[in-house]
Parts: sequence; structure tokens; C-alpha cells
Amino acid sequence: MCICINCNHITECDTYHLIESQHKQLHLTETPAFIPKCPVVCVNISSNSSHTQIDWDLVECLSFVEKPNSWNLGCD
Repeated sequence: MCICINCNHITECDTYHLIESQHKQLHLTETPAFIPKCPVVCVNISSNSSHTQIDWDLVECLSFVEKPNSWNLGCD
């Protein structure tokens, strides 16, 4: 699971912007200005005979500052 969803920096984070792109999701911001320290991204690949799925998760980051539900801009 991506820890970004509970991080105070999610809306401005350059690495989360990359993860959004990989998941083909709309961006929380088009111009992220925050570059986190030592992010660790885990890429999980699963496949069967007809489908391959790739999941990108940020699992560790020295810049992580806990703020539950930070991704949900309507819930502060």
C-alpha cells in the first residue's frame, strides 16, 4: 500500500506525481514542487495468460509526515 495517502506532502510531491502517472490517474497538482528524501517505490507485477497488472507503491520515505487522509482533499 502506498504510504502517500497519509502524508502531508502528497499534493506537492514529485514522487507521488510520478506514481499518479504510472497509474494513469489525474494529478493532484500539475507542477509538484516538493522533492522527497529517499523515497522507496515498490513495483509489483502480476500476470496471467491474458492480462498483466503493474502496481506502483511508495513504501518508505524520509520526508513522510503523517496526516491521515491527506489525499482526500475534501476531508481536512
